[in-house]
Formats: sequence, C-alpha cells, structure tokens
Amino acid sequence: MTSKNILFERLNNKLGITTLNEMQLATLRYSEKEKDIILISPTGSGKTIAFLLPVLQGLDPLCKEIQALILVPSRELAMQINSISHSISSGYKINCCYGGQPIKSEIKSLQQNPAILIGTPGRILDHIDHGRINVSSVKVLVLDEFDKCLELGFQEQMEAIIKHISGICKRILTSATEGEIPEFTGLKTPEKIYFEKKESDKRLSLYSVISPEPDKLKSLETLLRNLSPGPVLIFCNHRESTERIGSFLSEQHIFNEVFHGGMEQTRREKALCRFKNGSSNIFISTDLASRGLDIPEIKHVIHYHLPINEETFIHRNGRTARMFAEGNAYLLINSAENIPEYIQKKQPERFNLSVNIDRLELPPMNTLYIGKGKKEKLNKVDIVGFLIQKGELYKEDIGMIDIKDHYSYVAINRKKINRTLRLIRKEKIKNMKSKYEIAR
Repeated sequence: MTSKNILFERLNNKLGITTLNEMQLATLRYSEKEKDIILISPTGSGKTIAFLLPVLQGLDPLCKEIQALILVPSRELAMQINSISHSISSGYKINCCYGGQPIKSEIKSLQQNPAILIGTPGRILDHIDHGRINVSSVKVLVLDEFDKCLELGFQEQMEAIIKHISGICKRILTSATEGEIPEFTGLKTPEKIYFEKKESDKRLSLYSVISPEPDKLKSLETLLRNLSPGPVLIFCNHRESTERIGSFLSEQHIFNEVFHGGMEQTRREKALCRFKNGSSNIFISTDLASRGLDIPEIKHVIHYHLPINEETFIHRNGRTARMFAEGNAYLLINSAENIPEYIQKKQPERFNLSVNIDRLELPPMNTLYIGKGKKEKLNKVDIVGFLIQKGELYKEDIGMIDIKDHYSYVAINRKKINRTLRLIRKEKIKNMKSKYEIAR
C-alpha cells in the first residue's frame, strides 16, 4: 500500500497540486470506510484525482493480478487518466486500452497483468471475451463519467464486464449529473458525495453576440478578433460545422484546431496536443470536448450553436472559470434563433462587435514531430538534450513534450522552429535515424 503522504508528495512534485479540494478530501475519508461511493461533481472539479488517490492507496505491491478496473466513456479520458496515474504512481504497471489504437500492442502489453487497467467498455470487453485478460481478481471498480457512459449506450457492455468480477470490495461511480443507478453496478448503500462549484458562476461572465446574418462565420471571425488574448474553445452541434469553421478560419490565416468523434485517433491526438502546447489558441469542437478532456485554462467559450439542453450548456461553460480563474462565455445568435428559457434567466450581457478591433495574436509555439517514441526508449531528457545540442535551442525555447508509442510531439518557439528543423534534418536522435517535420 502507498501512504497518503507519499501520494501527496507526488501530486506536488509531478502535477504541481499542493492542496486537495473539499470533494477530493471527502472521497479519501469515505474510501476508508470500505463503502461504495457515488461522486456527483461537475466537469473540471478534480474527480480524477479524487478516485485515483484511494485506488493507488489500496494497491498491494505483492499482488500479480489486476487489482483495479477503471471504465470510461472515451479514449481521450482513458489517456488522460492513464497519464495522471503514471505521474503519481510508482512501480505499478498500468495499462490503457481503447479503440482507435493498434490492438496488437495492447495484447502484447497485457501478457503481464497490470495492477490498474483503464479503458473503454467495448475494448475491455473484447479483451475479456478473447481470454486476453482475467478481471475476476479486481477489488476496486471505478465507473468514471457514468452518466456519459449510459448516454453513449455502453450499459450492456459494462454489465457484461461486471459479471466477470466476483470479488469487488469497493465501487466508485463518478458523474456530473444525478440520476437513477442501474442494478448491474452492484452499488449497495453507497455514500453520496455532492460537490457543486457554486463560486464558478460568480467568476463566469456570460454574453450574447448578435450575428446580423444567419451564417455566423463572419461574426465569429470578428468576435475572435475582439476578444482579449487567451485560449478559446468554440462549441458546435455538428461534426461538419467544426470542419467548415476550421476551414474558414484557416482561409483567414487564423490558427485553429478541429476536434470531433469522426476524426481518426492520430488526428485528434495531434489537434489536442497542438492546442494544449500553445501552437494554436483556438479549439473548435463538438460537445465531445465539454467533458473529460484535460484542457486547462480556457479563457473564452463560444457557443457557435446553441446547446441542445441546459445540461450541455452547463458542461460547455464548465470548461472555463476553473480553479479560481475568471472566464467568459459567448452565445453567438441570430434573429431567427429562439433563446431557451434556461439561458434567458441567466440574463447574458450584450457584447457589441467592432470591425475596427483586432486583438488576435500569433500562437507563441509550433509543434515539431519526431518519428520516435516510448517503444524506441526515447524520453524527454533525450529530446531536450538533442534539441539543445543539435537544434541550437535554449531550454526556454522548448515547451510541452508529448511522447507516444512510436512518435513524439514537441512544442518549440515559433520563431525558431524552421531553423531548428534545418539543423536537425539529417541528425540522429539517441543514435537513431528519425523523421522530423512540423506537425500540422
């Protein structure tokens, strides 16, 4: 077992988290009572840390079987939990399984049991059905973003998985909304923890922006040029709209990233990475980005399309005004649209557009693709050393580094990346030939 003090020290050293919020502390307290837990808390409140701490605290270092199973509704959320788990755990094997990545690499990795298995219901059930994993030993079951799992139709798959687990000692179910809990979860007299971000409404400024034309593209461009500098998240109701807006903004030479469920996994990963590392300040997405994704420090949320319901409205706005920061949400509407009552009662302030203002700034970074990754034993120290020695960069010119299995993304000072690319083009990294290019 891992002590609380050691886990807190890793949170501080690896993630820069110095204190836990009320919800995280409450989850730790209730987990010591050997009771099932239902954690109802909005997006961005720190649920991942809340359930990971008791999971890690309860692991047996001598056990060679799967001890904890975490089921999630999306591959992005699976990857996020996997990343955080690796940051604060030490010595425990953790596997992450989801559709969209080669199953052969998962099969090979699962030949040795992980202590923690994270994944989407479909992929986990596939491994179970083909005899690649045995989950009968699982003691802790986490159903993360359970309401979203049900919404996406994963109930039958989750039920099938849970039937393979006979000795669960603790169940932790997290949700952004409260609803009926199906019997298949097996929760018995659970402790319910409610955590509401009441203060976030006070830090969120809500505005309405009137588009004089039904097609809002030009109004969106003007709004983006009027906003104060900072990361912008644009929500659309349709995949086709995200692509259309992205293409339009690119034609106006405005850097942006498009993100939706119909994209290939590698393209989604690249878009998310470029936005997080400062290569782009504008992220255009369906409601896939309203929950689960680790996208910190959003300053402006734009509802290009009105949300389909109040719950979606809350989740979208929950991407900003986080962790004591202030944020802004903008409703881009035209005269033909009917504003729902749940929005009207918020009394959004009118935001007047001006064609004479242009505050858009060039993103400070650009992203370098390196064709080697974890499987080639490449690490962040190797990359930084290589770019300083061969690419003639200073340490402060290098930003976020994201290392995948067979390739890596590195944020580099936009003003220097072209020269660096010329310098390293024929160089070996860690004595390996590699492909280098700007990730677009």
